Amino acid sequence: MTSIDRQILRIALPSIVSNITVPLLGLVDVAIVGHLGSAAYIGAIAVGGLMFNIIYWLFAFLRMGTSGMTSQAYGRHDFAETLRMLARAVGLGVLVALVLIALQTPIVRGALLLIRPTDEVSRLAETYFRICIWGAPAMLGLYGLTGWYIGMQNSRIPMLVAIVQNVVNIAASLSFVYLGGMKVEGVALGTLVAQWAGFLMGLALWMRYYGRLRRYRLRGVWRREAMAHFFGVNRDIFLRTLCLVAVTMFFTSAGAAQGDVVLAVNTLLMQLFTLYSYIMDGFAYAGEALGGRHIGARNLSAFRLTVHRLFLWGAGMATAFTLLYALGGEAFLGLLTDERDVIAASADYFLWALAIPAAGVAAFVWDGIFIGATATRGMLASMAVASLCFFALYFGLRGALGNHALWLAFIVYLGVRGVVLTCLNRSMEKRAFG
Repeated sequence: MTSIDRQILRIALPSIVSNITVPLLGLVDVAIVGHLGSAAYIGAIAVGGLMFNIIYWLFAFLRMGTSGMTSQAYGRHDFAETLRMLARAVGLGVLVALVLIALQTPIVRGALLLIRPTDEVSRLAETYFRICIWGAPAMLGLYGLTGWYIGMQNSRIPMLVAIVQNVVNIAASLSFVYLGGMKVEGVALGTLVAQWAGFLMGLALWMRYYGRLRRYRLRGVWRREAMAHFFGVNRDIFLRTLCLVAVTMFFTSAGAAQGDVVLAVNTLLMQLFTLYSYIMDGFAYAGEALGGRHIGARNLSAFRLTVHRLFLWGAGMATAFTLLYALGGEAFLGLLTDERDVIAASADYFLWALAIPAAGVAAFVWDGIFIGATATRGMLASMAVASLCFFALYFGLRGALGNHALWLAFIVYLGVRGVVLTCLNRSMEKRAFG
């Protein structure tokens, strides 16, 4: 194993652990309310969770943009700029969160009008939302902190924060519900406490391990040129995320339009993509951190070697997951549901799920590299072209292929992202290194 491989794994492995803990926060909430005696509680958590997932997804640029710009400053040994980047990212995150809190009433009412749950679920979901929205400063501030830590080549602290968040969430939610006699309110308060615990822990660990950076002056944090670059990078990532959300939500709604069985099949098979994405995102984070660092250090040979090794790791992961799904995919689906008709129906579409790792590997690896290079315009272009291909293929073939058209469009969408970024690689490299 080369030194580059060790650097990749040092960032990728903790990131993978962090990624896997992300859905646990939601699962814990569902598990607790699932024993409170009413399906409305589960529905409220599902609806409330969906609203926050979309909100926080849209502001994920606070993490991605920060990691790329911080890693480049780290590579240049410009530690004053890394401190300014942290101030910009956390400051913007908190500012956005305060706006969300101020607009909470139109946001929650508008979301409930679109989702249209029952009256009881709406009432409970609004209660959940109005409590959890006060965690927005912590969540968005932690996005900036996490991106900064990754840019500083440290993914262990985000991993520790994610683990502690889950432990606190479980303990607090169980205490509020079973000791305090609360219901949805208790689960929401548990989530809120966990969010703030994670953010404060992230700040405390920064003080412990990076407090020496305070000797650098913060003058120039809001400098016009720096803020223009910061917003330019994050604007492209935001627009890219809108495309991604549009494809993801349409995939679910198009499956739902074909009946409950098809919706269930698509939902189960998409779990295979989700599991794969948790692993590959870890290697993408390594690409962000190491790629940006080598660009900042003007080390083209190390940059190219890192890209080469990341693609080798990606190819290995794609091969491993394809074999894993081919050999144990049906057993995995059996763990998720005991509905035999759904499992039987999934056999017609299982080959599409097997194509996911190979189709998506280049997109994941290049996304990390392009974020590290802050070449976000290329990322936006690849996502826009891929999204157009997705919708064109689906609407062109749905009459003849039905749900197969939806899966074909999704596989092509993944592949096109990788192809476009591959074609843009040389121009990205030229721009990054001059």
